[in-house]
Amino acid sequence: MEFAELIKTPRVDNVVLHRPFYPAVEGTLCLTGHHLILSSRRQDDAEELWLLHSNIDSIEKRFVGSLGTIIIKCKDLRIIQLDIPGMEECLNIASSIEALSTLDSVTLMYPFFYRPMFEVVEDGWRSFLPEQEFELLSSLTDEWRLSCINKEFSVCPSYPAVVIVPKSIDDEALRKVAVFRHGSRFPVLSYYHKKNGMVMMRSSQPLTGTNGRRCKEDEKLINATLRAGKRGYIIDTRSLNVAQQARAKGGGFEQEAHYPQWRRIHKSIERFNILQESLIKLVEACNDQSHNMDRWLSKLEASNWLTHIKEILTAACLAAQCIDREGASVLVHGTEGTDSTLQVTSLAQIILDPRCRTIRGFESLVVREWLQAGHPFQQRCAQSAYSNSKQKWEAPVFLLFLDCVWQILRQFPCSFEFNEHFLIMLFEHAYASQFGTFLGNNENERSKLKLQQKTMSLWSWVNRPQELNKYKNPLFEANSLVIWPSVAPQSLQLWEGVFLRWNRSSKFLDEAYEEMVTLIEYNKQLKAKVNALRRQLAELETDDRMQENA
Repeated sequence: MEFAELIKTPRVDNVVLHRPFYPAVEGTLCLTGHHLILSSRRQDDAEELWLLHSNIDSIEKRFVGSLGTIIIKCKDLRIIQLDIPGMEECLNIASSIEALSTLDSVTLMYPFFYRPMFEVVEDGWRSFLPEQEFELLSSLTDEWRLSCINKEFSVCPSYPAVVIVPKSIDDEALRKVAVFRHGSRFPVLSYYHKKNGMVMMRSSQPLTGTNGRRCKEDEKLINATLRAGKRGYIIDTRSLNVAQQARAKGGGFEQEAHYPQWRRIHKSIERFNILQESLIKLVEACNDQSHNMDRWLSKLEASNWLTHIKEILTAACLAAQCIDREGASVLVHGTEGTDSTLQVTSLAQIILDPRCRTIRGFESLVVREWLQAGHPFQQRCAQSAYSNSKQKWEAPVFLLFLDCVWQILRQFPCSFEFNEHFLIMLFEHAYASQFGTFLGNNENERSKLKLQQKTMSLWSWVNRPQELNKYKNPLFEANSLVIWPSVAPQSLQLWEGVFLRWNRSSKFLDEAYEEMVTLIEYNKQLKAKVNALRRQLAELETDDRMQENA
């Protein structure tokens, strides 16, 4: 298919762009295969808007006489308005945008056409390989091995080619366990706590069914993570009721008779359409400027967004507590093990592991616990809060995770190397990007799409020094301790940086941030000066003593 077939009117003059906090701009609107571009063409103050078609969630058309208006609602939650002279031009532009923003084929998306304008210093596709992670683990313990059982993605289509499993369990046993787990997602290592050697594993639900099926290899695999005389905890991210209902459909949970050393705890976390509806209600509440206080608070509460944040953080804190304070190993799963499971395992690591609070450590966490672990980004991020089409598999699972990280960052502002802008950037790229990192639903699909050969990695761009500086937290002081966030309702706040950034100006917050950075830099200079003077003084005192002794 040629993009030209979808572009009925490639260019319109005298189009007026309206955006929040900016004066209206008149200019020329151009449509390309992947971008909507508006250029003001004014010599004194040339302005340009470049908007990826893949960032468009929905559009609305209005007409007053021959003047048409298109309202574009984006996946990053902004809303822009284009006033287009001429009804035919307006209808043509609208139908082209609708067609170009809903392309079915992944290979027609912008990452396959994007060519970087920067020098590629580091190949982001090779930055966070499982082999590198295993090397780190091997320096701490020899009880685990790297298994290539899934190298053709033949055992589990949503797992990466290599996984970390207990050394005492061979590949033949893993095959049997895979048959016993939903989607063949057998238990694999998620995190090793070097303080006490406890581990966190993740998987999908066991297929026990109504007959109470068992798998001795599964029991052996899970028990291989326990120390002698120690118990473990299974954190099931479904309510007991939902887990019991799953048995009727062939799923289920670990029965105590077969897993006597494990205690099962149910921590219910919502999924799919409930989360998507929650996001839609929240964004609707944030965009409505006509609220009085009571109406705003009731709409915020009705969205249930902060309740979901609380549920996820509570489960993550429980997992971290079992590992660090109880000295027990943990297995986390829900039904498929690709959504709420990953929220819990990744947040628990942020609480427990200072490395995950650094920029590279957090990038590694996103790759390991989301991309390689098979979170279906293509399905979950197909639509955002404004889409009119019927929901299928969309859910803001990754956005909820980032929101939870922001809540912890806000409570521990000096413990993270990255700032809020880093999290917002990841949210934006998960939904629409020029990079191939978040394309596909798992490593199997990415391999078939040949993303490493045909697209650029987000990490290649982000990890350049000039880009990284934007995302560094000026307050950061490395903290090697476990950090325990409060999950009390009073401690949780609306993430204004995402949900209100297009509704109100951040000018004064930005100025305050700049001032803070200046003060911190000045403080560093003064400290360096003090240290230099102290050294000078010490040298002078030494000289004095030597002269006295002489």
